[in-house]
Order: sequence, then C-alpha cells, then structure tokens
Amino acid sequence: MKSVAIVGAGRIGTALGDMLGASGDYRVTLIDKSETALLGADMATRAEKRALDITDKTALVDALEGKFAVISAAPYQFTTAIAEAAAEARVHYIDLTEDVASTRRVKQIAETADTAFIPQCGLAPGFITIAAHSMARAFDEIETVRMRVGALPQYPSNALNYNLTWSPEGVINEYCEPCEAIVGGELREVPALEEREEFSIDGVTYEAFNTSGGLGSLCETLKGRVRDLNYRTIRYPGHAAIMKTLLRDLRLGERRDLLKDIFEHALPTTQQDVVVIFVTVTGRKNGHLVQETYANKVYPGAIGGKMRSAIQRTTSAGASTVLDMLAKGQLPQKGYVQQEDIALDDFLANRFGQVFDRGAEVGEHSERSVA
Repeated sequence: MKSVAIVGAGRIGTALGDMLGASGDYRVTLIDKSETALLGADMATRAEKRALDITDKTALVDALEGKFAVISAAPYQFTTAIAEAAAEARVHYIDLTEDVASTRRVKQIAETADTAFIPQCGLAPGFITIAAHSMARAFDEIETVRMRVGALPQYPSNALNYNLTWSPEGVINEYCEPCEAIVGGELREVPALEEREEFSIDGVTYEAFNTSGGLGSLCETLKGRVRDLNYRTIRYPGHAAIMKTLLRDLRLGERRDLLKDIFEHALPTTQQDVVVIFVTVTGRKNGHLVQETYANKVYPGAIGGKMRSAIQRTTSAGASTVLDMLAKGQLPQKGYVQQEDIALDDFLANRFGQVFDRGAEVGEHSERSVA
C-alpha cells in the first residue's frame, strides 16, 4: 500500500481521497491549513487528517517525508509552494492547476528533481489534453483542434445559468488571464471571454468562449503541426455576457477577492451537475479530409459508496489515473511529464480512467452547428 498526501480538503480533495482510499491500494493523508475544513471534510473512506500552514515549507516537507506522492488540490496560488516542498521531500508530484504561470514554475522545479512532476492532471487541462493529442496523432496532417469542456448545473436557476462546481478562485482566474491558442499556424495570446460560439449536443444548446489554461502544454507540443488550435469553456447561453459586465464594466476583474466573496455568497454549490466534453480534430488521412469527434457527458455517481458530483468524479479520476499509472511504472519516474506523454488507451483502461469511457467513443458523435 502506497502513502499519498492530498493538499486541500475541499470538494475535489475529499472526493479524490475517497477514490484512492476506496481502491484499497493507497493510504491517504489529507492536509489543509484549516482545522475546520479538515473536521468538516465529507469523506466516505478513512484518511489521516493533518492541519498545517501550506506556506510553511519546513512543516510541509516534514509532512511529505516518506510518502509516495503528493497531489495538490489546493487553490492555484499554492501550487508552486507545494511543488517546491515535493522536490525537497523527494516525492512524486501531481496537481490539478489550470494556471499557466504556476505550471511553468513546476516545469522548472522538475528539471532538477529526483522524482516525477506531472502538473495539470484534472479534466481541462488533463483528460481533454490526452484525448485531443491522441486523436491528433492519428492524422497525417492536422488542420484544426478544438477543445471544449464545461461543468454545468443540470437545472440552472439564475441569470448566470451557473452554480459553483469548482474552486471560485480558479474560475475567476481562467476568466481573467490571457489564453494561449494557435491561429493560422502562429502561437498567440487571445483574450478571455471572447470568440463566443454556439453549438448543440443531444438537443441542448451551449455557448463556448476563450478561457485560460485549458490547453495545458498542447500549444507548445503541436506548434508547427496544426493550423488552428484553441480551448473554450462551455456554459449555457448568456453566461459570458454577464461575466463581461462583472469583470470589465464593473471592473471586478481588478478586485478578484471581492468577486470570489460575491460568488460564494450568491451562487450555491450543487451535486446535480453534468460535465460536457467535446473535442474535434480535422485534418487529412491518406489524402482525405477527415473529422473525428469525442463527445461525452459525465453525470454524478458514487465514489467509495458516496454520491459525488460530475466535476468531482472527472477531476478525481484524472489525478487518480495518473497516480495509478505512475505507481505501476507506466509513466516516467523522474522529471517533467506532460499530459501528452500519456496514452489515451492506457488511461481509459485504468480502473480510475474508466469514468471517461462510459459515454461516447471517438468518432461516435458528429459535430453540430458550431458557429
């Protein structure tokens, strides 16, 4: 049995602890700076709980000593501190961040580390990166790669058509920071909340728009091989317009802590969500122009006998699968590991990765009315 530390006792950290703990192969230590959060951690499986200040490097290194790996499920602001402690403690490192700057720092730390550093192991970036790259590799020439993901309430009941299903800090960050894309073969930064489009899956209409971080390192990997590559977050129609008003017209993008407080006060969480995944790759195979699509919807389900939301299931599955593959020797044991280094077939064959294999297969759905 391998010992694993999870930093962050929030919705994702506790679900992740249950997913690993229920397997019987991992002994989980849940770490958070808040004793209140640890006492209230809603878990179905047993875990050691340890309160400590994550920014106290010495204390964190001590807590990680002897562990197989640490998984950061903390807000993105703490990513680099946890990665630095992992390097000093010589344990494998996995995180869920979508923050571009933090990931660049993790990559630097990995250059001199004795263990594997695998950032961006959630849903987007994470599984969607693995799926898009694996699909693109099957083409002789790649023209476009379009990646769309959203965690949405099944029953929206407010003007934003949204409930909190993820870290509010993370949501606000991806709505504010510039977004990487490849346009006409050139790597560019494009503004968040722009380039809105509409499409439908199974008769439901969605909007999608630029957000930061969802591509992971795919721009760097596919630069020079693809004409257009972009990532956009899926929401119900009307969401982007309201967020523009809040972030730009009311300038709450300059007061993110205030906007976070507003979100937490006004937007309830929900377990009744759906994760929508939509990846389309267009290019040439054997001289023919071909399009392939992965479309899937993941709903709430049980983890360790306890019902969890779709975003908890998918995000936990992303990190758990990577950890499990690392433990089985299917991934490099040292240095920086990208999501593109992970084979989709191996990921889906893993006991945790099967969460993503219960819906549509690649090529089963065709794209509808992308504007």
